[in-house]
Amino acid sequence: MAPPRNVVKIAVQMPEAIPQLIQLDQAKPLAAVLKEVCDAWSLVHSERYALQFADGHRSYITENNRTEIKNGSILCLSTAPDLEAERLLGGLQSGSRERRREALQHLVLLAPDVTFAQEVISRDGLQRLGTIIEDGDDLGEVLTLALRAFLELMEHGMVSWETLSIPFVRKVVCYVNMNLMDASVQPLALRLLESVTLSSPALGQLVKSEVPLDRLLVHLQVMNQQLQTKAMALLTALLQGASPAERKHMLDYLWQRNLRQFIYKNIIHSATPLGDEMAHHLYVLQALMLGLLEPRMRTPLDPYSQEQREQLQALRQAAFESEGESLGTGLSADRRRSLCAREFRKLGFSNSNPAQDLERVPPGLLALDNMLYFSRHAPSAYSRLVLENSSREDKHECPFARSSVQLTVLLCELLRVGEPCSETAQDFSPMFFGQDQSFHELFCVSIQLLNKTWKEMRATQEDFDKVMQVVREQLARTLALKPSSLELFRTKVNALPYGEVLRLRQTERLHQEGTLAPPILELREKLKPELMGLIRQQRLLRLCEGTLFRKISSRRRQDKLWFCCLSPNHKMLQYGDVEEGASPPTLESLPEQLPVADIKALLTGKDCPHVREKGSGKQNKDLYELAFSISYDHGEAEAYLNFIAPSKREFHLWTDGLSALLGGPMGSEQTRLDLEQLLTMETKLRLLELENVPIPEQPPPIPPPPTNFNFCYDCSITEP
Repeated sequence: MAPPRNVVKIAVQMPEAIPQLIQLDQAKPLAAVLKEVCDAWSLVHSERYALQFADGHRSYITENNRTEIKNGSILCLSTAPDLEAERLLGGLQSGSRERRREALQHLVLLAPDVTFAQEVISRDGLQRLGTIIEDGDDLGEVLTLALRAFLELMEHGMVSWETLSIPFVRKVVCYVNMNLMDASVQPLALRLLESVTLSSPALGQLVKSEVPLDRLLVHLQVMNQQLQTKAMALLTALLQGASPAERKHMLDYLWQRNLRQFIYKNIIHSATPLGDEMAHHLYVLQALMLGLLEPRMRTPLDPYSQEQREQLQALRQAAFESEGESLGTGLSADRRRSLCAREFRKLGFSNSNPAQDLERVPPGLLALDNMLYFSRHAPSAYSRLVLENSSREDKHECPFARSSVQLTVLLCELLRVGEPCSETAQDFSPMFFGQDQSFHELFCVSIQLLNKTWKEMRATQEDFDKVMQVVREQLARTLALKPSSLELFRTKVNALPYGEVLRLRQTERLHQEGTLAPPILELREKLKPELMGLIRQQRLLRLCEGTLFRKISSRRRQDKLWFCCLSPNHKMLQYGDVEEGASPPTLESLPEQLPVADIKALLTGKDCPHVREKGSGKQNKDLYELAFSISYDHGEAEAYLNFIAPSKREFHLWTDGLSALLGGPMGSEQTRLDLEQLLTMETKLRLLELENVPIPEQPPPIPPPPTNFNFCYDCSITEP
């Protein structure tokens, strides 16, 4: 007879004792279970003991998490968390260095457990750790352990970073600024200061004033990837917390100190693979660099500004200087104004007064900056482009000014200039660290590409929007390849002419659309169930392989990873924390389990509890798109297992797989694309023998019946 559902068979072990195999009744109070376990080993005062998971983080068992105990779980009997916290905190005050070191080691191991953390924090454990950090009597292993324990306790969010004292923060700053410091201390100190900077504006200003940028540059130049990553994290945090004027000043100083060149040569092109966290911080740095263009992008041209009028005249003179000098000699003021207006129209301005073309925001003054940069840094290409188009027939000329304005808008959209930084994105482009004035240089390449595409399309003024669509596609496809330098970008984008874009569009359309003949549509409908089964099988296999997910807190991007996968029999979700850079764990090493039968629902987007409380700002849009949660029974309450997918594709694969496990439809965009691809491929295979044979819209008519059926065999006549 099977045991009741709320009874699980487990093992309980204790050092120097024979393990107990018991049937745990989940309906029985935990205190009663502890009493029975202690009685079996003749232990008195059961209230002094607690149960822990024997593997993983050795979490304490409480009434809130006891439903995580499954059949076959191994527990161990240990000291109750309040007594253990009291004992370890007492060890911190010991005069013996060895005893303090052992107490800190145990604190670091147990601090991730929320029950133990509550007990430590309620007994002023953070203050005692802070005292050790502030005193700094031991700058080696003891300080490293104290910082790690402090960070682990703060990560639970029970205490605000804003409560830290100024002397404490200054002491941590001292550890960052010291020259001779243990290599394991400074990454932890940098991580702590990053959290302080992102969480407290007031303390962030203190960190900004106390940590020189030169010191962070020194840490970045040390060939220690962990130290480099944490230094870059603090640098981007300081930049994000600065005002726009301060941020520009800081970035200008960093660029003067050759930070861009160092990142390009020694971090991006390092022999060591770039970690996910460093890739994210480089993305943030790139976004902040491009964000410096936003004020110019949001500012329209002022027709009363003498400086801006002179810039427009310089733009005209760079193209028509010799012509204007020869024709304008001895002319009246009115005639000279008429000549200038005609030359501005040749430049591609829609109005005789060019200021009216640049009143549009965006791109505002950024378009003028781009045109001036092109005319000054590529004068021969600029003159050739303008004069070549001004000598064409009117209907075929490519308007330089109008194209520049629209191209600047296009580049700002593709590069997301002025948009808030994502909390998880890693898609930085190496070429922006390989070139000074990278945005303006990119414009110079793009405007010449636009002129080349215009000629290939034999475009007229009416085709302007079509040309811009093709140029958008050329730029987007090339940027997606993440070329490592501007020259490589130039080579790749010029290798994508209009004809190649048409060919790629045609290929994609054929792959996506197929034919719409009714017989083939009917064939596709018959193939769908089988192919959907194939997709379902692939999704479940992907869940069995498992995925590394990143933990995201409400304050900042975390560097902690956890792994989740589906058991081969599709009955359990198994998961657990893993270290950065470690290989995917085996199924047996994952400490946590969640039966598929206990899952109630799959939630996505804003319905997920871990993103619902983060607000609805633009910066959280990417989290909404990658977030999903599983709700399941957790005793009498409802609990959630929360995920942030590493990519949109992984989000689709996991939500499809979980929907399939729950018997629901797989409705993601990825499923639609996969089904379309499989249907197109299978249909083509079925129709190989009908190549070049027209398929009729309607089936051929059934011929009329014959006049007689004498040809039929009469089965009633028996053979003699």
